Formats: sequence, structure tokens, C-alpha cells
Amino acid sequence: MVVEMLTESSWAGALAMALAAVLLAAALVFIPWSARAQDGKRVPSSREEIQLSYAPVVKRVAPAVVNVYTKRVVKEQARSPFFNDPFFQQFFGNRFSFGVPRERVQQSLGSGVIVDPSGLVVTNYHVIKDGDQFTIAMSDRREFEAELVLADERTDLAVLRIGNGKEKLPHLSFKNSDAVEVGDIVLAIGNPFGVGQTVTSGIVSALARTHVGVSDYQFFIQTDAAINPGNSGGALVTMDGKLIGINSAIYSQTGGSIGIGFAIPSNMVESVVASARDGDHVKRPWFGAALQVVDADLAQSLGLDRPGGSLIRDLHDGSPAAKAGLKVGDVIRAVDGFEVEDPQAVRYRFATKGLGGKAKITYLRDGKWRDTEVALIAPPEDPPADETLIEGRNPFAGATVANLSPAMADKLGLDTIGEKGVVVTQVERGSAANQIQFQRGDIVVEVAGTKIGTVRDLVKVTATRRPQWDFSVKRGERVFSATVGG
Repeated sequence: MVVEMLTESSWAGALAMALAAVLLAAALVFIPWSARAQDGKRVPSSREEIQLSYAPVVKRVAPAVVNVYTKRVVKEQARSPFFNDPFFQQFFGNRFSFGVPRERVQQSLGSGVIVDPSGLVVTNYHVIKDGDQFTIAMSDRREFEAELVLADERTDLAVLRIGNGKEKLPHLSFKNSDAVEVGDIVLAIGNPFGVGQTVTSGIVSALARTHVGVSDYQFFIQTDAAINPGNSGGALVTMDGKLIGINSAIYSQTGGSIGIGFAIPSNMVESVVASARDGDHVKRPWFGAALQVVDADLAQSLGLDRPGGSLIRDLHDGSPAAKAGLKVGDVIRAVDGFEVEDPQAVRYRFATKGLGGKAKITYLRDGKWRDTEVALIAPPEDPPADETLIEGRNPFAGATVANLSPAMADKLGLDTIGEKGVVVTQVERGSAANQIQFQRGDIVVEVAGTKIGTVRDLVKVTATRRPQWDFSVKRGERVFSATVGG
């Protein structure tokens, strides 16, 4: 047996190596998680990597990004040059018109993304709004007449269909938008200013932007990839060629890109596409609570260490939130483990869940954190809508109205809890209701001294001709009253 003795120098070397190993292990333990490589992401490590090209990704995804042409037929009524004279209007009002209506065609251009090989195309609602005809032009110059399958103003999304369903078209797959991080590289593809398909690159500069104001569900991915007019409805894609968002809006003081663009997250887009496959309207879970943001003052009064979250300020008695044990005054801080900073974030999380199952809610009550589960069910249509177009000679002529219910409130984006009555759902252009400036979402409170509780009440009271009409309408939190001639 041979025993090798360690010299002083070998001891020092061994100690140094052992110490280095310990320090390396400690460093690996204490390196912040945010600084480690996640999901294969890393910064470039050489000049060659910096010079890499996005061309392979663009070649793969660009064929699925299309141009969307929208045509609208607008009728214009010829008018007398005396029409705007106050003396003339005193005798004839707004009821007198001249000549035959003239038709004028308006055209607009946006972008879209094919998300299904059978021919489903996603774009923005504002791209196809009030459109009569839709044409899809692909990058290979083929054109298709498109059918509108679903239009959802609340999310600013619409779904069109092209082709015969037999030919497989190029399309993009969805990527989980909750996996995107600030700093990720993204490409924006669309048709800005109508110059033709254009690709711009940038990074995700912020997440969960909720004060953009272009839809009811405000929870946007922010990017500095150049987005300009015409890019609306186009694709925001990641480096693996997946769709992470639909470009929707920009912040600009000039009308052009200044490096702040907003995209609707793919999880929201995917939920709308799923609804389009199943029917002609979006199905969203009903929470049944009115929420308000927890600002600095409210946070201090509640004993919170910082602002954030959503305070329940009102609750529908029969809602899923109430049945789950939530109460007025509770502060919601997370939905299914995702932190929510404001009511928009709560609405987004529920809207992307779909129907069926439950959502886990983390909330604060009396200084203690609690959890509960809220059932994901559709809002009830109770009472039935009974949508009716009001006709005749009255201020509401040309307005379509319906009985207010949780389902109708959700459809119109109204923040009403348990309120009943009659709500305006649509107003015809050029009608009496349009001239008086009634709006979608107005709640009719009283007409000619009669309280309006149902659509039948309004139909009955407007059937009688009167020399003048007194009415009250609630818009938001305010009630407006007016008197007009019959």
C-alpha cells in the first residue's frame, strides 16, 4: 500500500480549490433569480450573436399577417341652404329634408392575423366598425372577400372568416401572454400608412398597462417596436414565431410612433377566437361586484403598506362573488395567483378564464389574508332583454332599448350592480334619438311623468303623441333631465 503525503504547497492548493468551490456554490445560491437565465433567455455573448438576423422568424410569420380593407356605405341627405337658419327651424324643426339621399362609399385600411388554418382572421373592432364589406389581402397578393363572424367592441377585437375551409392557410399559433417579460424582443408586423407590409422590432417595455382607454378590458402589452396608423390589428410576435398580442393603439402627440405602442395580450385574443368558433358573441364569466382602485389614501386608511388592489364597493346579492363569501370592503389582491393592481386587472383575469370551473381569489379582510373560489358562470338574463326599436313621433324614435339585466349590463360594459330598468342598446343615425344625442348605455328613468321599469312601459308611453316631452336619463353616475317639443 502506498500512502502519498501532501506537502505544504499541495495543502494550500487543495484549500484554495475547496474555498473556490464553496464560494462558487454560495454565489450560485445567492444570485438573484431575476439575474439567472430563464426559459433559455440570455443576453448576446459575442459580436456574431449581435449580428444575428430576424429574417428566419419574419419569413415564417409574415404570410399569416394580412391587410384588412373595410367599405362603408354612408347615406347623406341633401339639405336646403336655409336648413340651419333658426327662424326656419322654429317652424320646421329637424323633420324636414330635401331631395333624395346620396350614397357615399368610405374605405379604411387596417391589418389582421390569420390564427386558424381554416381561415379565421383576427383584427381590431375599430378597423371593421360600421363596415358593410370586408376584403382580406395576403402578402402573396391573393385577395378574399371576408365574412364578419364576431365583433366585440368591449375588447376592441373582431373575427373574420375567409376561404372555403378546405385550403390550409398560413397562420400563427398563440403564445401564453403571461409568459412574456419586460425586455423580451418582439416584432410588430402590419401595414402602416398603407405603404405595404412592414416589420419593426423592439422590446416589451411594460406589462399590464390599464389606463390606455381604448377598450373596456384595459390590460395591454407595451412595446417600443414602431406602430403607426394602419398597424391596428397586426401581429406582435416573439422570437419563436408565436403571436403574443394584437397591435391596437399608440401613444402619440403627432399621429406617428414615438416608441409607445400597445397590444392586446394573446390570452384575451384567444378567448375571443374561442367564442367565435362556438357562436356569434363573447361569453365571459360574471363576477357580480363593483370595484374601485385602492389608492394611497385608501391604502393608508385600510392599514396597507402600499397602494394596489381592488376594493369591493358594491355586490350583487346573487352573484358568484357573493356566493363565494366576498363582502363589501374586501380588497382583492390576486386572481389565480396573478397579482391584480386595479379593477381593470381583475376584469381582465376573469374575461380570459372562460366559463366553467372556478377562480381562486386572494383578498384582505380585517387585516387578514384569505382565499376563496368564485364560480365561473355566465351572467343571467333576468329579466329577458325584450330588445325593441322605438318608433313614432317621440324623442326615443330610432333607439333600440332592452330590459336591464346582469347579462345586458355585461354586454354594454355597464358598471351597474342590481340596477333594473330600460337601457338604450343602439341608436340609428339621423333618427330623433340620434339628434337628441342619446347614447348606447343610457338608462331611461322617467318619461312624461311615468317611471320606466320595463321596455313595455316605454313602448306604451311613447305611443301617445304629445305637444312636448319631459324625460330623465341616467348616464354613468349622473341623471339628466330635458324637455323637447313633440
